[in-house]
Amino acid sequence: MFYVYILQSIKDSRLYIGYSSDLKQRLGEHSRGIVESTKNRRPMDLIYYEAYRAEKDARVREIFLKSGQGREFINKNIIYSRVSAPGGPA
Repeated sequence: MFYVYILQSIKDSRLYIGYSSDLKQRLGEHSRGIVESTKNRRPMDLIYYEAYRAEKDARVREIFLKSGQGREFINKNIIYSRVSAPGGPA
């Protein structure tokens, strides 16, 4: 299986969108600070994921979610899972 996932920084509320063939391992890498783009934004919280049988489907979905329309989808559909940053709304 291949997974597209969205993490939210508890520190600054910003989102990170990625994909992996091993979601559990990848989340551990984010938690340990191995992933360069999220290591200074930890802790990160998994707020959403999708599973695909084909890697290509996961990659296409990841690219979509990173686009303007994808961000709109996230903002309209993933509302109650998001966390607030200290001092302000998400």
